[in-house]
Parts: sequence; C-alpha cells; structure tokens
Amino acid sequence: MTDFIIDQLKSEIEGFRKNLKAEKIGRVIEVGDGIARIYGLSNAASQEMLEFETPYGAVHGIAFNLEEESVGAIILGDSTKISEGDHVKTTGRVLSIRVGHELVGRVLNPLGVAVDGRGPVFDSDEDAVYYPVERTAPSVVEREPVNTPIHTGIKAIDSMIPIGRGQRELIIGDRQIGKTSIAIDTIINQGRDPRYRRPICIYVAIGQKESKIASIVAELTRAGAMEYTIVVSAPASEPAPLWYLAPYAGAAIGEYFMHKGEDALVIYDDLSKHAWSYRELSLLLRRPPGREAYPGDIFYLHSRLLERAAKLSKEKGGGSLTALPIIETQLGDVSAYIPTNVISITDGQIYLEPELFFQGLRPAVNVGLSVSRVGSSAQTKAMKKVAGRLRLELAQYRELAAFAQFASELDESTRKRLERGRRLSEILKQGEREPMPFEHQVVLIYAGTNGYFDTIPAEDVESRGSDLLDYVGKMYDKEILAPLRETGELTKEIEEKLKAILNQFLRI
Repeated sequence: MTDFIIDQLKSEIEGFRKNLKAEKIGRVIEVGDGIARIYGLSNAASQEMLEFETPYGAVHGIAFNLEEESVGAIILGDSTKISEGDHVKTTGRVLSIRVGHELVGRVLNPLGVAVDGRGPVFDSDEDAVYYPVERTAPSVVEREPVNTPIHTGIKAIDSMIPIGRGQRELIIGDRQIGKTSIAIDTIINQGRDPRYRRPICIYVAIGQKESKIASIVAELTRAGAMEYTIVVSAPASEPAPLWYLAPYAGAAIGEYFMHKGEDALVIYDDLSKHAWSYRELSLLLRRPPGREAYPGDIFYLHSRLLERAAKLSKEKGGGSLTALPIIETQLGDVSAYIPTNVISITDGQIYLEPELFFQGLRPAVNVGLSVSRVGSSAQTKAMKKVAGRLRLELAQYRELAAFAQFASELDESTRKRLERGRRLSEILKQGEREPMPFEHQVVLIYAGTNGYFDTIPAEDVESRGSDLLDYVGKMYDKEILAPLRETGELTKEIEEKLKAILNQFLRI
C-alpha cells in the first residue's frame, strides 16, 4: 500500500508543469448609467478593452478615465448584469471592429454585430481582418490634393458648393429642414454616376428613432442603393457608450475600403447627438465641465474623427474617404459651441436656412453662408464653366430682394436682376429622392444663367425645365448629353449646338 502511494506521488510530481500565469484583477466598486468605477487595474491603458466577469457571462467595457485610485470605464453591453464586487481584467487590446466586403448591404451596431435579422455577417473566422475603432489620421505626406468630384445629384450643391473625394463637408441647419435628405440623395446618386468609380457608402445613425432608421434603410433598398451601402445604427434606445462609438466604427469601416484603394463616403447623422453622448459620459465620470457643460477635449473628439477623411496618394493606393458630418442647430444659431467647432474642422459647410425652407425653396441651401473650400478644384470643367456666374447672381438677387421690399420704384436693371434671380431660384428647386444626373444639371443651369428662361413666367420655370430635359434627352442625347457625361467638358461645338437647341425649344 505504501509503495502504491509513493508511486502515485512520483507520477504526480513528474507530470507537474509550471503553468502559473499572474493576472492583475480589478474589482467593481460602483456601477450605473453605463459607467463602472473599478478599484485596482493599475496596469490598464487608456482606451483598452476590459472584461467584466459576471454570473451571466462576460461583459466588455473600455477604460476611459485612469485615476490615481481607480479606473473609470464605459460599459459596452448590458450594465444591469454587472454588480458591485465583480472581477474585471484587462485584455491587452483596443476596441476593434471586423471589416470586409461582406459588410456591404448590412445594418450593424457600433460593435460590428448585425442587427438586420439576416444572421451573422461573416460565415467563418478564417482570414478575419480587424480595424481599430480609433486610429491616427493619415499624415500630410500620405495625402494628395482633392481632385475628383463626388456628385450629390443636387443642383444647388454640385453647381455652387462642389464636394471632392477626400473632403469633409458639413451639412448644418435646424431640425426637420432636409439635412438627412441631402445625405440620402447623395448616397442614391452614387449608383447613377457612371463616369466615376462608385464609392462604398456608410450611413452612421446616432441617436435616431429606430422607425426613422428603418424607413431610411427601406428607401435605400427601394432605390437599389443598399447594394453599395453599410448602415451603422446606434438608435435612441441604445446607451450613450454606443452613441459615442458609432462614428468611430463608421470611420474604421470606411478606412478599410480606403486602404484597399477604393473610395468610401461616410455620413455622420448627427454629430450634435454624438457630442451630447460624450458630455453625458464625461459628466458621469466626473470630468470637469467647461462651456455648455462639455468637457475640455470636446474639440479633439470631432477633430480626430474628421481628420481621418483623406484622399490618399498613389503610393498609398489612391483610395479616399469622404466625410459628410451633420450638425443640428438650435433656432439657426451657428455660433453655438459644437457648430463653430465642427465648422472650423471641416473643409466647408452646406447651410440650410429655415426661412428658405418655409418659402418653398427646397433644398433650402443658403448660398451666401455655404462654402466649399477645396471642392472647386474637383469640379468638372463643364459645371465650372456654366455655374461661374450662378452664385454671384443668386447672392445679388437675395440682397436686392430684401431691399426691394421697401422700395416703391425699381430701375430697369434692378428689376431684370430680380426677375433673373427668381427664375434661377426656381431652376434650383428639387424634390426629395430626385437626384439629377450631372449632364442634365449643366444643360439646365446653362439655360438659366444665359437668360433663356427670362421670358417664361417664374411659376412655369420648373415645369418648362423638366420639359427641356425630356426634349434634349429624347432628341439630342448623342450630340449633347453623351459627350458631357463621358468627357465632363462643355466644348465650343457642344455649346453652339446647345444654343441652337435652346432657341428652338423656346419657340415650341
């Protein structure tokens, strides 16, 4: 019996392997509102993923505040599963999202999990590619100037506030004024612009109603745009940490396509709610509040996100990431904290004005306050040629219209300018989900700026413009529209033909 015990002990000793692994474990000392305070974890890094061990399974979080005695973390799952005293450990990695072409056509949450009821996005874990949600923006050396347009299909924007691939163009205005409509029309138009490579579109919904997100997905599906679109959804029902992460997840997905040499367009709808979520998290973590109770690094929150949009150099693959952030103003106040921050970060803004909206001028783009700082170098030659005078004439018209309200008598030149401006405003009117091909825009704006609509009553201009495009499309597609579509140039030969067609059409 003694020999048997000794043999057993020997075999146990021989089979012993020193597999000890030391881990620093933290303990939850406070939890609530999507925030946890953890004692210990002195080795945790900023923005590192943490794992909470709960009776219901693991819940993940991010180390947000590194304090002397504790770590403040935001919780990325169900915070009700976490209790005081639960163990927490570091993972040694930052939050990443799995990327790939399989994401196209799907609706995801900010963690990359499909929420459209169509099952998992990826079939297997082989060759999985993960992109960090936070990444340093490309350096100046890695970029090249913006030189290719991204057509929105909206006459007022493509003619006067052109957007280039790799640009960051802000869409700003009050609520319910058509900001999201411009973004959705831009996505739809990408599938109808044959001259340029079709970008992958990423629509990031932050704090929207789930019914609104569902209707946007349905509209994109009807228009066939979901074939090249990814929707990242962080609806109003989700906690603040997911609102905060959503735009960074959208940027990471866009960067994957940019680094593969493709073009991507990402829309952040909207960054006002993103700033609110960051303010909420910061106040819960007891960070010192500043102006409007926002934390001191609120500018960096958006600058590090929007700087990731770029047109990469040929050496880096020549891909691009274009950003269209949306900001909601309160009663048209563009001088508030978040609007001024984002205006200073972006390469221009499209300002939508309530007055114009309620006058029936839709999209309600205020030409005077809207600007595109780099897009003009990407504008096609034909559009640059016909739209050169458009902005000036419209700006003069708005000024004169305000003055004319108080004037009893107007001289002939002022009256002509007012009449021309009224007709140009009618030409630029456009319904929702009706993006117009670039070559049609050129024909219409050429006719307007050269006075061909001056003799037509202002109320008939919109319908006569549609008739003109139908007429040119049916009778002169090969002579006028096809060359414009293929070359993007309005040559003297095409211009002469167009003049003859316009004179002929006006006599009909």
